[in-house]
Amino acid sequence: MAVPSQETPAVRISTPAGRWILLTTVLGSSMAMLDSTVVNVALPRIGRDLDASLAALQWTVNAYMLTLAGLILLGGSLGDRFGRRKMFVLGVMWFASASLLCGLAPNAGVLIAARALQGIGGALLTPGSLALIQASFHPDDRAKAVGLWSGFGGIGGAVGPFLGGWLVDGPGWRWVFLLNIPLALVCVPVALRHVPESDAGTAVPGGDKEPAGGRPRRGFDVLGASLGAVALALVTYALIEARSGSVLVWVTAVAGVAAGVGFVHVERTRSDPMMPPDIFASRQFTAVNLVTLCVYAAFGGFFFLTALQLQVVAGYSPLQAGTALLPTTALMLLFSARSGELAQRIGPRIPLTVGPLLCAVAMLMMLRVGKDAVYVSDVLPALLVMGAGMVTLVAPLTATVLASVDTGRAGLASGINNAAARVGGLLAVAALPVLVGMGPEAYRSADAFDSAFRRAMPLCAGVLVVGAVLAFATVRRPAPDCRRPQCRTHGCVTTPPLEPQRVAAPGKLPS
Repeated sequence: MAVPSQETPAVRISTPAGRWILLTTVLGSSMAMLDSTVVNVALPRIGRDLDASLAALQWTVNAYMLTLAGLILLGGSLGDRFGRRKMFVLGVMWFASASLLCGLAPNAGVLIAARALQGIGGALLTPGSLALIQASFHPDDRAKAVGLWSGFGGIGGAVGPFLGGWLVDGPGWRWVFLLNIPLALVCVPVALRHVPESDAGTAVPGGDKEPAGGRPRRGFDVLGASLGAVALALVTYALIEARSGSVLVWVTAVAGVAAGVGFVHVERTRSDPMMPPDIFASRQFTAVNLVTLCVYAAFGGFFFLTALQLQVVAGYSPLQAGTALLPTTALMLLFSARSGELAQRIGPRIPLTVGPLLCAVAMLMMLRVGKDAVYVSDVLPALLVMGAGMVTLVAPLTATVLASVDTGRAGLASGINNAAARVGGLLAVAALPVLVGMGPEAYRSADAFDSAFRRAMPLCAGVLVVGAVLAFATVRRPAPDCRRPQCRTHGCVTTPPLEPQRVAAPGKLPS
């Protein structure tokens, strides 16, 4: 069979080559998807075994989200510049190596550092897997391939808490991370043998390169990415350590804000910024990202605290706690596509208003979950309402983001929205314990943690109400010919789906 050219990808999904590419990208992205959901269930056991404080557990979650959120846009640019398969394979190997370090960590400090390294690998492999699909498959099969990728990835995210609980109860929490090693050992050889390389493009007059399909090459904004990551790191540190009230905390907070201002300045002055400021000229794009920030901040705080509440207060084992969370992701997998179709008919305003309100009700229902909570009567109803709210919300959110910018910038818009969701979760996990008066040893005391949890849930619900009001006031119906999401099936509760950058047909530029 002839090797497909970069200008005209010709791999069909029904061929062995197509199935190998799909297997490789699903395996790689599933590694990152699993780690986004599986770790919360292991936190109490990690804290006990490593004698870690609550702040260390917060950093165990946030170190990963920090580097992933700060570098995910840069990860896509690296693939465009140096080769998508090359950066994907590097991301998988990096992620697996960091996972090994997590699994062998002798103390909380090493675990936190390894989690930050994991996030760097995730920032390379997550956009890289989607870019490989876009660059490799025939245009007629591309949407189906992306749909299968998102569906299988959603299954990975859905089983994460259950798998994490089973591993923690069985061989131990270290296997939550070590599980990535065999996945990588399968993924890397398959990628090198069966996945064609696609780089920044082919030579054009003048010696430069133009991307396949005519898509303008994205910039390589290392300074912007570094400033963004530093700003997030400093602000996160200030929030987690705020209970001490020390001078260092205030200095760190000011430095974080200064780094954020520097990031904005760099993005405004660069000719090829990672996050072009003019994309926010769309009022609806800006508003929907603010809604995203609100709702995923609430989700991040909810799932972080609920995994602990079920084990520390309700007395569930890690396996029971992980299994308890399955209904939410199962509902998303089953009904997210239908929710997107409904939003296309009635417009996104109602779903983006009703969805957060349903989730807010679910969080208030979680106040019933205390000592000796009965799953069927106390936990399950809240999680079903939570799932219904997320089903109502997530697909229309992605569709509205894509509809609010030019079609050729849909991939960039989705990447920014995905990063905004991760930043929301990052800030919530950092700030919530301080805001509700949760002490450094609170997770070791059922009474202390329960009291703080009961203050946190109304706070998360309030943030969701703010998001609902913002959506009702700002979201309008998109044009009938706007681009629709290709990732229609979704099962991740920590972020909205990541959409691919559009690749134009040969000889055409993206419209």
